[in-house]
Amino acid sequence: MPPALLAIAFLLFVTLGYASLCAASPFGQCRKCDGLGFTLKHDRNGKPKRGKHCRRCNGHGIRIRIGRHLFNVAMRIHRDGTR
Repeated sequence: MPPALLAIAFLLFVTLGYASLCAASPFGQCRKCDGLGFTLKHDRNGKPKRGKHCRRCNGHGIRIRIGRHLFNVAMRIHRDGTR
């Protein structure tokens, strides 16, 4: 089997895997706050305390995946264009 064909098959497998992940679970954990919704601060003794709410996820702890966002934009464009 030629290496180009293996590379194409691998890319197709990865793309379809990510598409199925976005369809099954459209939201993922926020990378900034690790899904907590707030940052952790530590006091002088080293005990963790709740900090400010995360601005990236607005305190929810979840964010929409990039693939799902692109799918939503494409569906919105299609819906607006076919009305």
